[in-house]
Amino acid sequence: MIENPSASSVGLRRDMEILELLAGHGGGRDVDGLGVSWIAQRLGREKSQVSRALRSLESEGMVERDPVTRRYRLGWRLFALAARTSQSRLVQVAAPFLRRLAMIIDEDSHLCVLRGDSVLTVLSVPSSRAYHRIWEGVAIPVIMAAASRSLLSDWDDDQMRAILRAKLPGGLSAELGDEKQWLADAAHVREHGYTTTDVELEDGVLGVSAPVRDHRGMVAAAISVSVARVRDEARLHEMGRLVGETARQLSIALGLPPGSSFDYPVTSGP
Repeated sequence: MIENPSASSVGLRRDMEILELLAGHGGGRDVDGLGVSWIAQRLGREKSQVSRALRSLESEGMVERDPVTRRYRLGWRLFALAARTSQSRLVQVAAPFLRRLAMIIDEDSHLCVLRGDSVLTVLSVPSSRAYHRIWEGVAIPVIMAAASRSLLSDWDDDQMRAILRAKLPGGLSAELGDEKQWLADAAHVREHGYTTTDVELEDGVLGVSAPVRDHRGMVAAAISVSVARVRDEARLHEMGRLVGETARQLSIALGLPPGSSFDYPVTSGP
């Protein structure tokens, strides 16, 4: 005789059903999440039961609730865990490239991926400096991340304007840059293979980033380097060239065919 599953197993299975439903509706019209009533109806369960399960998942960081729409979506703790599983090959392949880059330029180097409307750092390699801010496993809004310029570099201008205006309907602040600068940064990535920006989360720090592509030529990640402010513009762009070349080599290691239309030479910017 087969025993009935324990209550804990049933609860876990029901939680997984919710997570799978949220994961399957992570884009398009449902990018802002799903409501409790819709989830309950889709799963054929009581709304109160689903609400309790979501609150429990939220308390553990597995889902998060938008304070405005009150809809739920996957939480960043779940993405951070996934970064060590589904992203494990990316991280494993990228590690020696980032270590070499950090050693050459002696600046903190990061590997970032786009997750929804946030940028998640899945790998960080520190410089030789004593103080380091911990970014690994941390997700920040796309509008606040220097790496987002490279992660979104394949988007057309209208798509980029749409996400910027959706996140800040009142317009970008001086601290976050403006639309014109965002578009210029993305164009710089396409032309030179990297970009620089003075919009960073730490005072006195510049961001340098470059896109990493997979075997299909699609942007899969970005290498981002936090650079202490330098007055020498030529040195900053030399760092950009090194970051871009590292991203290009990593792309080839991930399966991008050498000589493909995406395997463009990294050139120094102005």
